[in-house]
Order: sequence, then structure tokens, then C-alpha cells
Amino acid sequence: MEKTDFKKELKYLCASSAKEIEIVNVPQMNFLMIDGMGNPDTSQEFKDAIETLYAVSYAIKFMIKKEKSIDYVVMSLEGLWWDDDGASFSIEGRDKDRWKWTLMIMQPEYVTKDTFGKAIEEVKKKKNLPFLSKIRLENLHEGISAQILYVGPYDAEHTTIEKIHAFIKEKGYKFSGKHHEIYLSDPRKTAPEKLKTIIRLPIK
Repeated sequence: MEKTDFKKELKYLCASSAKEIEIVNVPQMNFLMIDGMGNPDTSQEFKDAIETLYAVSYAIKFMIKKEKSIDYVVMSLEGLWWDDDGASFSIEGRDKDRWKWTLMIMQPEYVTKDTFGKAIEEVKKKKNLPFLSKIRLENLHEGISAQILYVGPYDAEHTTIEKIHAFIKEKGYKFSGKHHEIYLSDPRKTAPEKLKTIIRLPIK
């Protein structure tokens, strides 16, 4: 059985340059999503949300493989980030305790609400995850966006974020969505200086 890798099919969204900011057109896609708030370095909710997203994503993957004979690679973790004034993602010294986030993992278009519901029930049988009651399957359509690949530790992103903000303003665009990060590396297995993250901002 051939395994689909959506990172390769969506290469123009997942393989950006680290040198130049690119303008991309992001299509509507399905995501498993969980909302939360707080410092990602210390929040237990943040860790629980990630565990829940992956547990349900893999339950869906194996269900699709069994029922439809379709196999695919589970996609990377992604995050939408914001706070009440929006400033924390453009300057250094960000107050992480104020951060609000939506963690998410992209799902193939053939994943339905019914498949999602069955996967939740499967996970409930095996694990007691507090965020199972908060996870949802939802469409996201960002459209025209500016993005760049950042390589390095998460806490040193601010200069790249300021660069992409300046680019957007210089080109006459306006922000039209939340700060979006796509985590291409596993921080448990990758040295901080080698972490790869796509930083994306929807614009109009």
C-alpha cells in the first residue's frame, strides 16, 4: 500500500526559503483543533492538547487505512497564536502567560465528522485525555499569506517575526489572520539551533 506524504504534495507550503519571504495562496484545509491559553514552556494544558491531537490523528489514520485502504503520514503540529493587543508577536520580551493559542494538525479531505467521532470513541477506550471534550474538526482557509522558514530556537524567533511584519507593511498589505507557525521538527529529537518552523501570516 502506497503511503501519501502531504508535506510533499503541499511542498510550496511546507518547504519555504529561510532567506526570502514568500507570498503563497493557502487553500481551505481540514484541521483537528484545540484552543488554550498560557505559556507553552510551562503549561500542562499545552502538553495535554498536543497529546490529544496526536492521539486522535493517529486513530483517524489507522481507521482510514483499515476502512478505505489509504495510508498517509500524519502531518506536523501547527499553532495559531495571539494575545489581546497583538503586540507580543512583533517585539522581544514577549509575555508568554498572556498568549492564546489554537494547536492543530491538518487532516486529509476525506476525513469526515463521522470518522472524527468514531476516532474520539476509540481514543476514549484507551486513554483518559482531558482535552478529548475540547477537540474539534474544522475548516481553515487562510488564502493569500506571507511566510518564511525560521531555523533556530523558538525563543529567538522575534527577529524573523519582525522581519515578516516589516515586509507586509512595506508591500502595502494588511494582516488578515492570526500568527501561524508550522513545526517541521520534533523538539524532543532536534537540537534547538536546528529546529525548523514555518512562520506564516495571512494578508490582504
